[in-house]
Amino acid sequence: MCSLAVLAMLAIAPLGFAQDEGPRPGGGRPGGGGAQNSEDSLMPWDRATEGYSKSAGAVSVWRKDDSLYFEIPAALLGRDFLWQIEAKETPSGGYNGTAAGDSVVRWDRRENRILLRKIFYSNRAQSEGAISRAVAQSNVNPIVRAFPIRSVSPEGNVLIDVSSIFLSDVPELSARQLFGGGNMDRSRTFVERVNAFPENVNIDILATYTGGAAPANPFGGGGGGLGRGAGTQPSNTGVVNHSIVLLPETPMMGRLFDSRVGYFSNRYTAYTNDFPGTKSEAFINRYRLEKKDPSAAISEPVKPIVYYISPEVPEKWRPFVKAGVEDWNEAFEAAGFRNAIICKEAPENDPTWSSEDVRYSMIRWAPLPIANAMGPSVTDPRSGEIISAHIIMWHDVLKLGDQWYFAQASANDRRAQSHPFPDELTGELLRFVVAHEVGHTLGLPHNGKGSAMVPTEWLRDPKWTKENGTATTIMDYARFNYVAQPGDGALLIPKIGPYDKFSIEWGYKPIAGASSPHAEVMTLDKWAAQMVDNPMLRFYDNFNSADPTAQSEALGDDAVKASTYGVMNLKRSMGYLLPGMVKLGEDYSEMNRFWGSLTSQMRTYIGHVVTVVGGVEQIDYRGGRGGDVYHPVSPQRQKEAVKWIVDNVLTTPTWLVPKEITNKLGSDGGTSQVLAMQLSALGGLTQDARLTRMVQNQVHQGSAAYTVPMMMRDIRDGVFGSVSGRNFTLDVYQRNLQRAYVQALMPRMAPDATVARPYAVAEMEALRALLNSAAGRAGDEESRIHLRDLARMAEWALANPDK
Repeated sequence: MCSLAVLAMLAIAPLGFAQDEGPRPGGGRPGGGGAQNSEDSLMPWDRATEGYSKSAGAVSVWRKDDSLYFEIPAALLGRDFLWQIEAKETPSGGYNGTAAGDSVVRWDRRENRILLRKIFYSNRAQSEGAISRAVAQSNVNPIVRAFPIRSVSPEGNVLIDVSSIFLSDVPELSARQLFGGGNMDRSRTFVERVNAFPENVNIDILATYTGGAAPANPFGGGGGGLGRGAGTQPSNTGVVNHSIVLLPETPMMGRLFDSRVGYFSNRYTAYTNDFPGTKSEAFINRYRLEKKDPSAAISEPVKPIVYYISPEVPEKWRPFVKAGVEDWNEAFEAAGFRNAIICKEAPENDPTWSSEDVRYSMIRWAPLPIANAMGPSVTDPRSGEIISAHIIMWHDVLKLGDQWYFAQASANDRRAQSHPFPDELTGELLRFVVAHEVGHTLGLPHNGKGSAMVPTEWLRDPKWTKENGTATTIMDYARFNYVAQPGDGALLIPKIGPYDKFSIEWGYKPIAGASSPHAEVMTLDKWAAQMVDNPMLRFYDNFNSADPTAQSEALGDDAVKASTYGVMNLKRSMGYLLPGMVKLGEDYSEMNRFWGSLTSQMRTYIGHVVTVVGGVEQIDYRGGRGGDVYHPVSPQRQKEAVKWIVDNVLTTPTWLVPKEITNKLGSDGGTSQVLAMQLSALGGLTQDARLTRMVQNQVHQGSAAYTVPMMMRDIRDGVFGSVSGRNFTLDVYQRNLQRAYVQALMPRMAPDATVARPYAVAEMEALRALLNSAAGRAGDEESRIHLRDLARMAEWALANPDK
C-alpha cells in the first residue's frame, strides 16, 4: 500500500464559528457559543442527557425536540467522516435525490472543545522530509465549528450540542442551492428524523429557504420544471438529508486513473522528490473487492457487492431489476471474480434493517413524473473506494424506455407496435436501464466511443449481436438497435459488451506483487494499450460534438449508413402509428407522444450525420502506444453526409407528416416540425465551429479537402434544386425552407462575424443571381411572389451587412 506522508487540503480557509441563537425548545445552548468549559464545569452525564432519547450508532445522537447532541466515542476523535448532503424531499419542481455535495470532516478535541474540521485531500506529499513539511504548513484544514463539550460519559465519550449546524445555514455544509439559493429561515426549520447506524448517522431537516428561485433541474434547463415557473419564490420548503459516514480506518489502496479506460475518479496534486514539479493524479472509484483465494484464477470475493431492491419497487419489476444488477457478473469474471455482485430484496419485517444504513446499497423507486434514473454512490475520496450506492429510478423512466424502443426497434418487434407494451417487454427495457445505472455505481462513466467502434453491418448480424451486444459497452448512450432490419433476427436491446468486461478487468483485477498504486502503473499501461489494436476497447469520456465516433444516441461506425437504416425503420413505424396507439374512444395524446418520439429520432439521425462534416476523430493514443491522436474525416465521407442531408431532410420528408396523422394533432399540417428539422440541419452545417474545422482540415488534406464553398454549393442545390427548369411550382414546405435559409445567412454576413462571413457573403451573392433568374421562370404566382421577395432580401442583406 502506498505510504502517503501527508494528505492535506488545497488552501488555507477562514475560520467559521457558530453564533449564539438564544434558547430553543428542548433546552441546551447552541453549539459553538459561550466561553471555553473547564473540566469542573462539565455537566454530569445523566443530567446532560435527561429528557433526551438516544439513537445508538458509530456516533450516537441524543434528541429532544429540535435539540441534537452527538455522543462521539474517544476512539473516533481524529477519524475521517464523509458528510453528504442531498434533497430528500423537495417542493414542486425539485428532484429528490439531488446532491448538494460532500465533504470529508474530522472531529478533533482541543481541551474541552470539539473542533469540526473540513479535511481536504487535494494536495498530497508522497515523499518524507522537507516536501512533507512544506505541504502540511501550506494546507491547514479549516475549522467549521467549535463545540463546547457538555459532558463526558464514564466510557470517555464526549457529548456536544450540534443543533446549530443543522438548523442554520453553514456555508461549508449548505443545501441552499438545491432550494433556489435563498436564506434558511430558522423559525420554519425543524429536525424531522434522526437515525444512527454502526457506520453512519442520518439526520433529516425540514428546512425552509426564503427569497430564492425555484428549485433547479439537475437534468438541464432552469428551475420550475414541474408545474412551477422560474423566478423568485417566497418560500421553498423541503427535507434536507445529512448523512455522516465513518470512513475506513485504513484507506483501501487506490488504483491510479488512466484516461484510456473510463472511471470516475478523485483527483489530487502530488508533491514528490521523484518528479520536477507537481503532478496531477487521481484514484479511480471502485468497490473494495478481494479474492477469498488469491491464488485462484477465478475466486469468490471475500465480500461481494450486494444491492438491495427497496420495498417500494413494484413487485412485477423486481425480477428485471435483479437481472440488471447481476448481468455485471459476466464482466467481473473477466477480472477473476465469481458471484461478485448480488441483488436481493430488502427485508420488510426486520426492524434492525434500514435503507438509510450506509452498509447497504439500494435501488429505490421514486413516484415522480421524471423520465430518468440516477446512480449516485458514497465514495471515500482518500482512495476512491465506493462504500455504497443508492440508485434512483423515477417512475416515468418506463415511459421514456417505451418511446425510445418504439422509434428505434418496433419495426423488428411486433410487441412494440401497439401500446401499452406487454410487461415482459417493458421489464426487458427496465433491465437495460438498471444495468446502465449499476455500471455508474461500479465507477464507470459514459463511454461515447462504445457505439461507433462496431461496424454498422455487424449490427444486422444475429450471431455477433447476441454474443457482443449492440455496442461495445452498455455505458454508452446507444439505446436500441435501429440498424437491424425486419428479418435480420439481430439483438435489439443492449447488453454487457466487450469494453465493459475489459474496463471491469482493468479496474478490479488484482495485480500480484504490487504494494503501492505506482507499482501497478506498468501493468495497467500494458492492459490499456490493448485499445491500440482492438478498437472495441476504446473509451471517450462522455460525448464530443466534433467527433462522429463519440456521439450520443448513435450506433455503428458509419453515421450515414446507420441513419439510412434508421430512417427505413421510421417509415415502417409510421404505418402502424395510428392503429397501434389509438384505442376506440381514446384521444390522440398517446399517438402524439409516440409520433413525437419518431420526429425526435429523425432529428437525432440528422445530428449524427451533420457531425461527419468537418468532423475530427480523436483516439487517446500515448507515446509508443499508437499513432496520431486527431484524424480529420475524409472528404468523401463529408460530401456523402451533406448529400444525405439534402436527400433526407432538405428534400421534404413528407412520409413523416401524413395528413391522417398531422390533421389529428394540429392545424399546420406538420410544417413546423419539418421546418424545425431542416433548420437544425442547416444551422448545424453552417455553425462557426464546423466551418473553422473545415478550414483547418485543409492543412491536413490540402487540395483534396471538402471545402466550405463546396458544402455551401451542395446545400444551395438542395434548398433551391426545385427552381430549375421552367414552369416549376413551390409548395409551402419548399418556400418555408428557402426563406429560412436566406434568413439564416443574413446574421453571418455582419462585419464582426467570424469565419462564416466571407462564405455567407459569397453565398448570398450567388443566391441573388439565382433568385432573380428563377422568379421569371416560376409556373405560378405564389412561387413568383416568394422568389422576388427573397431576391429583394438578398439585395438588402448585401447592401446592409451590419443591420
